[in-house]
Amino acid sequence: MCASCGCSGHEHTHDQEDERGLAHAHEHAHAHATSIKLEERILAKNERYAQRNQDWLEGRNVLTLNLMSSPGAGKTTLLERTIRALRGELEIGVVEGDQETSFDAERLRATGCRTLQINTGTGCHLEAQMLGAALKELNPPPRSVVMIENVGNLVCPALFDLGEHARIVILSVTEGDDKPLKYPHMFRSCQLMLVNKVDLLGYVQFDVERCVERARQINPAIASLTVSATTGEGMDGWYEWLRRQHRLECGPAAFGSVQSGA
Repeated sequence: MCASCGCSGHEHTHDQEDERGLAHAHEHAHAHATSIKLEERILAKNERYAQRNQDWLEGRNVLTLNLMSSPGAGKTTLLERTIRALRGELEIGVVEGDQETSFDAERLRATGCRTLQINTGTGCHLEAQMLGAALKELNPPPRSVVMIENVGNLVCPALFDLGEHARIVILSVTEGDDKPLKYPHMFRSCQLMLVNKVDLLGYVQFDVERCVERARQINPAIASLTVSATTGEGMDGWYEWLRRQHRLECGPAAFGSVQSGA
């Protein structure tokens, strides 16, 4: 159950006829309307904090990327390889989001990267207020990169703007090529899709072209790259995409202008 966004919904049973009839329907409609208003207030509050984050990041010329995926899709492994490959070229800090533990943060600190852990407890996503507090503690230097590893979830993180520069969804080939159609809000909100674990394509039923087609059915502007964070296959394309975004954000380009071309 999500503690903040109410994504668990309401439980209902229809095993027996409801004797309250229209009264029950009226109460249900009222509860539903109340839930919508609550969610609207939560999202509006989040948007205010997201704008503050964006202004703060703009003032420092810091490129901030929000990495989202299902649990186990390979976000942390991707970050480990990226940090090591671009050491000396890009200064990268990480905000690590998990419900519990600091296992992933410890892995990233082992690369020499400054990493700040956020544990959300029952929350299934990071929120802008959480990121704002983390950014002040992380204190990224001007012209650096902040990678946000969001809580593993293809639903709620898509709804919460953090003030980031761009959003990236990581999809493992072990998950199936139908995920863009099953989770359209996530793929619609992202500028880049990384299809990860392509070293396993010979062992799973996954059609890369069909997956990309489905993602672009949802979001015609989404860019896509195929990578293996484990073996390094395709990672040069990801590094170049990252360099290009860094030049745009930390050079003369205005904050928030995202290039979707791969």
